[in-house]
Order: sequence, then structure tokens, then C-alpha cells
Amino acid sequence: MPPLTRRDFLRAALAATVIPAVGCGGGAGMGDGRGGGADEVPRRALGGTGETVSIVGLGGFHLAVPPSEQESLRILRTAVDGGITFLDNCWDYHDGESERRMGKGLRDGYRDRVFLMTKVDGRTKEAAARQLDESLRRLETDHVDLLQLHEVIRDDDPGRTFAPGGAAEALLEARRAGKARFLGFTGHKSPDVHLAMLAAAEAHGFRFDTVQLPLNVLDAHFRSFEQRVLPALLERGIAPLGMKPMADARIVQRNIASAEECLRYALSLPVATVITGCDALERVEQALRIARGFRPLAEADVNALLARTAPAAASGADERYKTTDGYDATTHNPSWLG
Repeated sequence: MPPLTRRDFLRAALAATVIPAVGCGGGAGMGDGRGGGADEVPRRALGGTGETVSIVGLGGFHLAVPPSEQESLRILRTAVDGGITFLDNCWDYHDGESERRMGKGLRDGYRDRVFLMTKVDGRTKEAAARQLDESLRRLETDHVDLLQLHEVIRDDDPGRTFAPGGAAEALLEARRAGKARFLGFTGHKSPDVHLAMLAAAEAHGFRFDTVQLPLNVLDAHFRSFEQRVLPALLERGIAPLGMKPMADARIVQRNIASAEECLRYALSLPVATVITGCDALERVEQALRIARGFRPLAEADVNALLARTAPAAASGADERYKTTDGYDATTHNPSWLG
């Protein structure tokens, strides 16, 4: 298959963004996504799962940043009431506080309105299964819609995952037991590791439903997941989940591009959703506004934005999750791997 061009990407994004939300129906009962209006958050298909999710997802890490639990709950429910259905979280975020707050926010019927994802760090079956059970207790649910293996960033992660007694066995067992409906993995360090994980899965007859990867105006130039991994996912029918659209806010803080440019760029790629962290109500409101009015960037606008951001991207200094270990929680806490 010939490489996908940027024009192909833009066409795919335009084709994908045709499903306006109907209410927020989520989880196992998520609606088909037809109907809606201009003030609603569009949805996209989640790969080959038959599900649709909001084009913007709410990141779980930032949910525990506000000092007030009540503020976190307001952020979560404002997002869901506004039409965001995809919720991200992880077993290790803030020592479990992100999941605890999300679990409280999903009371009163909110759980049934969302597509809930969490992640585990364990590379052994035992560690991954134990972490999932802890996550389910914190999230106050008997299942997640999507379970992902977190921080696939090391060369030996694919081998450890698919070894006898490895995490892949826990993922499959969770699905069989009804604790997870779909399976995926995440990583932020190296396109090579992502591709190796896909190859290892295929060698073991294992199919991932989703893969999470950093996609932003800097990644397009440096050790690019967009250039190397995104086409591989599209070829396989695996749902790409974009993350770090603002490179942990560094793109905006350093005036490389605006928050709106960052989100619109990432949303203009053929991804199922773009996960963004919101630690204040104004961040949620901004994300909702951009999502509701989203139209893919024109090719000329994309080219101009990439030309403008290329100098800042050259060294990788502002994509610190690729070039330092500062974002590698499992490197600093190897016991989490099992």
C-alpha cells in the first residue's frame, strides 16, 4: 500500500467527522450518533468496534490537579453535559486520585453516558489484573469500555507483554470476564516501539482495538508518530487516539501555536478522538467550543502552520516526553511493571 499523503489524511478526517452527537449515550448503550445540530460535539467511529465517541476526549491526569474535589467533579460533569463522551484515566494517575474523583463524578447516572477508558502499567498477568481490579473499585464500576496497557515505551515491552504470563493474558481475561469491552495500548516515547508492539501482537494473533499516541504540530517534524505510526493504524483498522495535542501545554506557553491551532490541527488528523487535559472549567469550555465548531484545516493552512512550527520542533526540546524520562512514570516506579 503506498504511503498516505497529508491530503489523504485531511480527506479521511473530513470523512470521519460526520457524526453529530445525540445526547451523551455511552458505555454499552452508546447511541448510533445520528442526528444532532450545530451546537453539539461531533463523534467519530472508534475503529472497527462499532462504537462512536466524541472527537474530543477528557484526559484523566488533569482531573486531580484542582485542589478541590468539587471543582474536579464540576469539570467532569460540565464536559459530559456538554457532549464529551470519551473519558481517559489510568491506574497510576496521582496515586489513584484521578480515578477516585472520576468515579464520584460518574455517579447519578453519568457512567451510562460515557465511554470510559483506563490504563494499567503491569507487564505481568498478575500485576495488570490486580491494577485493573483496583481501578474498577476507584471508578465505581464493574467494567471499563476500553482497557489499555500504559506506557509502552521500552524496547522490551512488546516481548514482556506477550510472554507466557504476560499482560496480554490479563487483557484477554478481562475482556472474557466482562471487565473490559475493548483493548488497546499507549505510549509517548518512540514510534519504533509502537510499531514493534503492533508486530508482536500480530505474531501472537492478538488484535488491539485502539492505540494512543502523541499527535501535535511538533510531532509532525520530530520522531513523528503521525508520519510512521498513524498510517499503520489506519491500514489495520485500529482506532488512533490522539494525545498531547499541546505537548503538555509547552506549545502554548512558548507561543509556538495557540491552543485552538493545536486542537484543530490534531482534530484534522484521522483519529477517533483527541484527548486533552482540562484542569479548569474554562479549559473544558474552550475544548467544547472548538469541538462544536470544528472543521478540518485546509491543506494550505496545515502547511503554513507546519512551516511556522518546524524551527521549534527540530531538537525535540519541547516534546520532553520523547527526549527525557520526566514523563516515564514506570521508569521511576519499576515495581508497577510487576
